[in-house]
Amino acid sequence: MALSSMTGFARGQGVADAYAWSWEIKSVNAKGFDLRFRLPPGWDAVEVPARTRAAEKLSRGTVYANLSVERKGVAPTVKVNEPVLNAVLATLNQLAGKVEAAPPALDGILALKGVIEITEEDEREEDHRAAEAAILAGFEQALAALIAMRQEEGATLGRVLSARLDEIASLSGRAEAAPGRKPEAIKARLAEQVATLLAASQRFDSDRLHQEALMLAAKADIREELDRLASHVAQAQKLLADGGPVGRKLDFLAQELNRESNTLTAKANDVELTNIGLGLKGVVEQFREQVQNLE
Repeated sequence: MALSSMTGFARGQGVADAYAWSWEIKSVNAKGFDLRFRLPPGWDAVEVPARTRAAEKLSRGTVYANLSVERKGVAPTVKVNEPVLNAVLATLNQLAGKVEAAPPALDGILALKGVIEITEEDEREEDHRAAEAAILAGFEQALAALIAMRQEEGATLGRVLSARLDEIASLSGRAEAAPGRKPEAIKARLAEQVATLLAASQRFDSDRLHQEALMLAAKADIREELDRLASHVAQAQKLLADGGPVGRKLDFLAQELNRESNTLTAKANDVELTNIGLGLKGVVEQFREQVQNLE
């Protein structure tokens, strides 16, 4: 399966008899899946099947789907509202002897609110249902375009994440080969520190100091962190290769990579290892930020 990002945009439009419609769909990052519709009055029936189709294809992201529908080619009907007109004329007749004014013009009377009603021809149920079917088909096409865009961006993200994993593996290799992490080097530094302490005072127990030095040497070993880093990198690479909605799993691995790089940096006992640890933390953070965009 292909990787997919959570961001994308698509638009679709069409005509069904007298109805012209258009869809606009966009998606952004989210922890879960949330589909929000904005539909014109009278078209609520398309929401349930459209929501079902989207839920089958998408697993993460906040998706906004906006529909606009316009009825074209329908001749308007102009009708005089007789009751309102009669009420207006009666009022004018009552005021005629009380107010000095020019006689009202026809266009002025017709311009009064409610006197003229402009309506459209009543739509037929079968036409409306046919338009709903066309609009739903248009939604599926726009949804497919959205998915294609998300997958295209997902492929780019996959290459970026793979490069970050290669950097993590490279830095782990440098830490593995660093002379400062060898047990002999650790013991030599500790022995030097112990000798300095003994030279400063004869009150130290040399045997006890030797035991403490061995314990510190064991704690300073980063073998376990390097092994876990290698394991997490291998798992992440497999997830990227398998594709599909793997964002949550990769986010978990990013947290584990961050944990191991922090521990490695804390255990570092020389400048080279410290710099490698800091480099690891930086690359892992870049990896984590990019993972947030994956479905």
